[in-house]
Amino acid sequence: MSSLEKNSAGLPDTFGRVATDLRVSLTDRCNLRCTYCMPAEGLDWLPKPEMLTDDELVRIVDIFTRLGVTSIRLTGGEPLLRRGLPGVIRRFAELEHAPRIAMTTNGIGLDRLAQPLADAGLQRINVSLDTVDPDRFQELTRRDRFADVERGIKAAQDAGLHPVKINAVAMHDPSGKDNPADLLQWCLDRGLELRFIEQMPLDAGHTWERDRMLTGMELQERLGERFTLTALPDEARGSAPAELFVVDGGPATVGVIASVTAPFCAACDRVRLTADGQVRNCLFARDEGDLRGPLRAGASDEELADVIRGTMLAKRRGHGIGDPDFEQPDRPMSSIGG
Repeated sequence: MSSLEKNSAGLPDTFGRVATDLRVSLTDRCNLRCTYCMPAEGLDWLPKPEMLTDDELVRIVDIFTRLGVTSIRLTGGEPLLRRGLPGVIRRFAELEHAPRIAMTTNGIGLDRLAQPLADAGLQRINVSLDTVDPDRFQELTRRDRFADVERGIKAAQDAGLHPVKINAVAMHDPSGKDNPADLLQWCLDRGLELRFIEQMPLDAGHTWERDRMLTGMELQERLGERFTLTALPDEARGSAPAELFVVDGGPATVGVIASVTAPFCAACDRVRLTADGQVRNCLFARDEGDLRGPLRAGASDEELADVIRGTMLAKRRGHGIGDPDFEQPDRPMSSIGG
């Protein structure tokens, strides 16, 4: 038995954390132009030859599962833009050590793909939606597609994907149109699980300013004006990024992911694979481990596993936002994968 097959306890780093959750970026392309993510004209997308093929993706994910990864989340850019996506998911689901499979999407096109994705093996889905005001949605995304997202969310529920979660980046809205309590009520009315996320410095233009984001504490105060929130005990959270609150006595909950003001790095169990075959041990990592080059040069599974292990052992204690020497990564969020 190879050393690759023997390692079923995940991917450790030097701080005692073990990565068992792999985020897989399927593409850097996106069909929205969110103001906090990329410019209106978009970005220079990866040339197709630089992206991992389906066969390469499946091989690398298989190696990760043999190293102890038990769950994968498909991300982008916008993962629904990956051609043949149901087929890729089916191949992941058929691996010997098949992982749990989830996806994060903006929901555009989900109305026609939700059922094929569920049939292929997708189990859970998160839809990114920052507002339920159509005008504010168009302002934030530079696209008039709110109705498409609504249809996609409904299709995901009808396809039996459970739970359907909503991810919302929390920002101050100078116009006064947006109230996070409105979004929470909208989700409660539809049986959706809402998770607010503090805006992070991952925009392409490096224009992030801390004052523009709505902090986790501010969110709790805003939501508390309309709802009674009761924090769940810390042990219920585990390695999950969201602090959960029971809404009005339950059973519904709302989550707050305070990545900037209350980092959860000490419990992080994540590792990332970019669409061009780079391993990232942190969302804010400055260095990457190259898998695509060795893979295309004929490296064995053991050699690729060594790259993964070495990258994880180089993981820092925390992301360092707020430290005097913090540097935003060169890659924007759309190129890293969420």
